[in-house]
Amino acid sequence: MRNKFDEQLELLNRALIEMGALCERSLEIIMEELLNGDLTRNEEVIQAEAAIDQKERDIEQLCLKLLLQQQPVARDLRQISAALKMITDMERIGDQTQDIAEILNYDTLGALYHDHVLVKMAQATMQMVTGSVDAYVRKDIGLAETVMRQDDEVDRLFVQERGELIASIAADPQNGETALDQLMIAKYFERIGDHAVNIANWVHFSITGSHGRDD
Repeated sequence: MRNKFDEQLELLNRALIEMGALCERSLEIIMEELLNGDLTRNEEVIQAEAAIDQKERDIEQLCLKLLLQQQPVARDLRQISAALKMITDMERIGDQTQDIAEILNYDTLGALYHDHVLVKMAQATMQMVTGSVDAYVRKDIGLAETVMRQDDEVDRLFVQERGELIASIAADPQNGETALDQLMIAKYFERIGDHAVNIANWVHFSITGSHGRDD
């Protein structure tokens, strides 16, 4: 019976890795678009978001199956409960990455791909998403806590971006429309970072029974 349960837990781990990889791929595409101004892969982000939604449904069904059929206790129960919470945050990451793609498509990039702060935010949030999922699979509290600390850098970059946009509008009010798009993208990246922290917190909970960071 335990062997069967372990096999299903491994299926859950693989599904979470695949869902996390879809989030990472979408963020990587966005980062490349901001770097080179090429929107030819923008459709992939939209397709990935649909795949992320499907993964959420599949994982939810698997978790419910484990809860109903295997009646897990203690650490196993925390792991499955954490997975149910994590997929909600991953689904939101998919949504917000698609929102960024839509802004880029509407704006046709223009000056946006010169925005190196947004690129840094994309890189930082992608690292956080990867780290949070890896922490779950490896049951690594230290890695989960690293992800939580990395959120401070994303917040710092958001403040930097906001300040630079305010200065840009002050220098030339005609920059206002593009600046608004940039600010919205930066805010989405900040939220993605928050979701990665949530995932890391649930990893911490799945291992210890308590959250690692509540702020």
